[in-house]
Amino acid sequence: MTMSWHSTLNAYSGRDCNDKWNRRYRRRINRSGNRPARPESHKITVIYVSLDFKDHFSGNSENYKKYRPEYPAELFSYLTSIASEHEIAWDCGTGSGQTAKGLVRFFKSVVASDPSRSQIENAEEIKGIKYFVATAESSTLENGTIDLITVSQALHWFQIDSFFHEAERVLKPNGILAIWSYNLLSVTPDIDQIISHFYSKILGRYWPQERKLVESGYREISFPFLEVTPPYFEMRAEWNLFELIGYISTWSAVKEFQSATMVSPLDRLYEEIYPYWGEPSRKMAINWPLTLKIRKKVR
Repeated sequence: MTMSWHSTLNAYSGRDCNDKWNRRYRRRINRSGNRPARPESHKITVIYVSLDFKDHFSGNSENYKKYRPEYPAELFSYLTSIASEHEIAWDCGTGSGQTAKGLVRFFKSVVASDPSRSQIENAEEIKGIKYFVATAESSTLENGTIDLITVSQALHWFQIDSFFHEAERVLKPNGILAIWSYNLLSVTPDIDQIISHFYSKILGRYWPQERKLVESGYREISFPFLEVTPPYFEMRAEWNLFELIGYISTWSAVKEFQSATMVSPLDRLYEEIYPYWGEPSRKMAINWPLTLKIRKKVR
């Protein structure tokens, strides 16, 4: 049964933060989609959406855009340094465009695709980025035109072998395929333990099978092309407790838990973290190590 509402976060105001959270934690949202229309200049190209597309994120696209962490600028500088040319980059599985925004400073053009129209509609319109709705396996991009393909926290949702064939087709000779993922975040040992228990014990049965690929750092996947060994990168953020819970609300297993039980698991999580966080408006350092797989098409 699909729920007609989901948990949303309210901005912190006033001293009685814990009570305000409990009173205002939920509000009803019309999922039929009466949202303001995009300006006509925001062009969305619908190319092809496979019937096999597993959509875990469309129902939470706005929170996904708001709460997903940003990738480090150093990562994009590094990818630029190993790319032979800087004409066109393809960000595949772009979501709401976090990676595309990082690439556009370095490439003449960025094409950014996602099979979720809702995600693309929530992407920020930026000069130099063309967003379009398409699957990873059927992009309809021209043969041998792409200098860099990026896939951030998305490969596990693809039909992987078919996507690798598509990458082979569209990459230029010496083109770069860069794929990365991240698993659980780290705050403090006590908070990390609470989040780990929430992830594995509370949400465990609600994670899709594909999530195991992320947990293993994509070790089971046989990648094409010549391996390139990258340096270490990690994401960092300074978040308050509301922002942390907002990020966790974007997890696909949270959505599945709520659909199955009609209850949000986030209230209890907030209550468990609160004693270790202190004032919820307090900013704390958070980091996510990145698992980065780089390959170069040498023919």
